[in-house]
Amino acid sequence: MFRIQIKLGSPLLINYAKIKQTMQLNPVVTVNSIDPDEFKTRFYLPQLPVIIKDLAKQWPAYQKWDWAYFKQLVGDKKVGLYNNIKSDAYTTINTADDYKSFGEYIDMISSGPAGWRIFLFNIFEHAPQLTKDFDWPEHLMKGFVKNYPMLFVGGASSITHMHFDIDLSNILHTQFMGRKRVLLFPYREQHKLYRKPFEVLSLADFSHYHEAGKLDFEKFPALKFAEGYEVILEHGDTLFMPAGYWHHMEYLDSGFAMSLRAMQPTISGKLKGAWNLFGMRSIDTVMKKTAPVWWYENKKKTIQENADRVIKDSSPCHS
Repeated sequence: MFRIQIKLGSPLLINYAKIKQTMQLNPVVTVNSIDPDEFKTRFYLPQLPVIIKDLAKQWPAYQKWDWAYFKQLVGDKKVGLYNNIKSDAYTTINTADDYKSFGEYIDMISSGPAGWRIFLFNIFEHAPQLTKDFDWPEHLMKGFVKNYPMLFVGGASSITHMHFDIDLSNILHTQFMGRKRVLLFPYREQHKLYRKPFEVLSLADFSHYHEAGKLDFEKFPALKFAEGYEVILEHGDTLFMPAGYWHHMEYLDSGFAMSLRAMQPTISGKLKGAWNLFGMRSIDTVMKKTAPVWWYENKKKTIQENADRVIKDSSPCHS
């Protein structure tokens, strides 16, 4: 048992030393294949993640796609690279840290661990023949945005920091090479994850979260109450990631994956995604440029208030 003390007019005070230093994580349900009706009932409608082992194994891409093939097709194309440094309060999102040709990048990550990844590379614009190597799984869900299949590439040890996708799409994320550790949380866990207001990012750093002592529970005590999932994706695994799910990914090996995105079926879901893209992000960008310090200080205050509230509500001492 730990104590919660509340003093009128002062922040929530907690005996952090007695909080168990862990998160509440469950394995993701895994199936070899799944009937569309079962998928809809068990996972799509209740918005729960699932790993489908055999979906991609029917595609030519499963055997065909590798580093040599990609290098042959698009090795000369310049790509933006992202390192493992977590963005700070004033960083505009999606700004690349370096640039190389895709061939140079493949050579770099093939030679050993390299903490560099490629984010949202639309390889299909440069090599449209690749779209013939997979099928759109419309037997599982509708609304796929077929102009935007995306490739995600990372060297061993590279990290995609905790975030949720801004457009709030449902996603089928297929791992084609290498292994990747994935940490998932439903959207509703946002305040336990210290979401930055007007952003899709967490203030907390989840790097190597599975190693003892890596997560700072003293600085971010609400993490202890976060309820989510973890899984290691392997070659051919397809992860259904429901709309708005938070995800943190660490590349155990150099590898790549493809995401197929499907819009939410409801008008309200589509409107929320549109607001994030064109309203929320625009406001945040303007404020970071015009009043960065004031904007960040207000964000920190809101983050702490939200975290204190969920700690209080989640505590077994709360009645």
